[in-house]
Amino acid sequence: MNRSVITAFFVFMALIGTIQGQDKEKKGLEKILGEHTLPNITLNDMNGKQVNVSDLGKTGKITVIDFWATWCVPCKKELNNINEIYDDWKKKYNVSVVAVSIDDSRSINKVKPYADGQRWSYDMLLDVNQELKRELNIQSVPFTVVLDQNGKIVYTHSGYTEGDENILEEAIAGMAKK
Repeated sequence: MNRSVITAFFVFMALIGTIQGQDKEKKGLEKILGEHTLPNITLNDMNGKQVNVSDLGKTGKITVIDFWATWCVPCKKELNNINEIYDDWKKKYNVSVVAVSIDDSRSINKVKPYADGQRWSYDMLLDVNQELKRELNIQSVPFTVVLDQNGKIVYTHSGYTEGDENILEEAIAGMAKK
């Protein structure tokens, strides 16, 4: 490759980073540029049924995918807070929430009892080998991915602070109007 192409690439990447950083400061969510969709990876649900995650975006709904673990206190707080308003989201915005546990083989047996005890009504997937987490380049949990009605990844958010679910709802409401 010649130098000008390489230089243009790095300038473009720096510009994207700047735009994403500014957007995250404004909205608390990171807007994704481009046409990204979920990869073709199969995970098990809580009952052992295999689910291809690329199908999650093919429902015509806005889909929120929340990566979490039983050992992650902010993850559990976020999912509990979303659960309190999830029924409203389903009615108002036609939203589906999928919680993806990244618990490994040592702690995976804690996931179902914990989720059942919290009475979470989410679909639950198990990413025991963290294949989906790696494929999406997720560094830490909690991590939220939002798909629009066409299955395109439109927002991501890393971490959780009390009230982030309200910022997430604003983004969902904006997508629901489109």
